[in-house]
Parts: sequence; structure tokens; C-alpha cells
Amino acid sequence: MKISRRGFLASSGAALTARSLPQIAAKTGGRRILTLVYDKAAGAMRAVERVVR
Repeated sequence: MKISRRGFLASSGAALTARSLPQIAAKTGGRRILTLVYDKAAGAMRAVERVVR
């Protein structure tokens, strides 16, 4: 599978967010909502997590 520069940046950004978000959510004490979205750059579904206070 060939990955483009945009796909690489999107997947690395998602990985960075996934690593840092649990620590942010623990500090704020909000509810976490997980949503699946289609990422055109990666060509696949991706999980997006939001924190609701």
C-alpha cells in the first residue's frame, strides 16, 4: 500500500491526538464522545474523540 504525504500527516496527527487526549480528558473531568468519520486523506474510517464538559 502506497501512502501519500497527506495520508502520512493525517495518520501521524491522529496518533498524536490519540496519545494526548486521554490525559487532557482526565484533567478536565468531562465526558468523552467517540465518533467514526471517513478520512479522505487516509482512505479509511477514523475514530474522533470529543470531550464534553
